[in-house]
Amino acid sequence: MKKIQDCKVLGVKNLNDDTYILELTTPETPEIIAAGNFAEIKVDHTPDVFLRRPLSIFDVDYTNKKISFFIKITGKGTALLKEAELEQNINIIYPLGNSFKPEANGNALVIGGGSGIAPLLLLANELKIKKSEITFLLGGRKNTDIHLFKEFEKYGTVLITTEDGSLGEKGRVTDHSIFNSINGFTKIYTCGPNPMMKAVGEIASANDIPCEVSLENMMACGFGACLCCVTETHEGNKCVCTEGPVFNVNDLKW
Repeated sequence: MKKIQDCKVLGVKNLNDDTYILELTTPETPEIIAAGNFAEIKVDHTPDVFLRRPLSIFDVDYTNKKISFFIKITGKGTALLKEAELEQNINIIYPLGNSFKPEANGNALVIGGGSGIAPLLLLANELKIKKSEITFLLGGRKNTDIHLFKEFEKYGTVLITTEDGSLGEKGRVTDHSIFNSINGFTKIYTCGPNPMMKAVGEIASANDIPCEVSLENMMACGFGACLCCVTETHEGNKCVCTEGPVFNVNDLKW
């Protein structure tokens, strides 16, 4: 069930100058959240930032009534959220969108590019519950773009690429040597920049491996009314906010 709630800020954890985790407490036990679901967050007291910001839900703690968001500053709204004060009320609408479909007893390759790791911790937990083996591949331009890999190590093996070679293997995500032997994977899940996901999807399709991608289109309303997030698929145009953000890569027209 979708809810509109005023939540209180528990804390803002800075990961670097432009990346942070925003942790909120909900007034009651959070709605059930699946990996890939997102929330529309209102940036209060800012008349020049009147649209809500769509953010993937990074983690949820039902017992302690907490929801957290992994956020990279991309504009004024996300910059202002970083300055949120303790106990400040922040209004959110959640859970929105569809979710990943984690495979049971599989061998998963989970790929996150930059801030694309946002929905992947919840996915890791769901895959663990379904007893799938997990290999993570995290990519960024430099070592300071790689975040929270210790958290992912709790669920499986973590591989890293950086474009400047400052951490892990040098190159883009799809340059990693794991792609020399991916036939053992039964499914690929990915979130990040569209060019990265398209490249991953092409490799997955060439090797007959099912692949789900979580798109990061701009979503102004979250309900399919504004149509600014439309993406082209083989079944026609679809709203990413209501029929996504997760799609089978073979359904997309890139």
